[in-house]
Amino acid sequence: MTASQNTTRIYVDADACPVKDEIYRVASRHGLPVVVVAGNFIRVPHDPLIECVAAGPGMDAADDWIAARAGPGDIVVTADIPLASRCVKAGAAVIAPNGKPFTEDSIGMTLAVRNLMTDLRASGEITGGPKSFSPRDRSTFLATLDQTIRRIQRRQADTIAPRETSTETPGQG
Repeated sequence: MTASQNTTRIYVDADACPVKDEIYRVASRHGLPVVVVAGNFIRVPHDPLIECVAAGPGMDAADDWIAARAGPGDIVVTADIPLASRCVKAGAAVIAPNGKPFTEDSIGMTLAVRNLMTDLRASGEITGGPKSFSPRDRSTFLATLDQTIRRIQRRQADTIAPRETSTETPGQG
């Protein structure tokens, strides 16, 4: 496996992401590339680790772009539950901007609740919107992102280490 194949990438569903600056800081500390994906061009810091992708004007163009590329060892930051579901199924770690991780165990129920709320809004029920983004959400996100990166790095080290630590030479035995 080459270094580029083993590199964790952080994909950001950027159009309404309130934690982009936090992602840049944490990724820089860990030396990880960040791919910021939006429907149209958005400004990102000038940094060789940060790539900006304008996926196009289609309704789900950014979601489709991320879902086609994210996989095991990658991290996706999104509040979009259908995108989170697609990425979890592909093996990526997925985190909402408020720090809530989407997992194989939680995504089914989360998607069902989202669909129910969509149906209730469509039928005229007043359900309110999401709660305001708070400093506590930002702090929770930072902790979850850092923990997720460390967990992935440990997992990658565990899969590489056994081959590298073998002291047996070929032909012995």
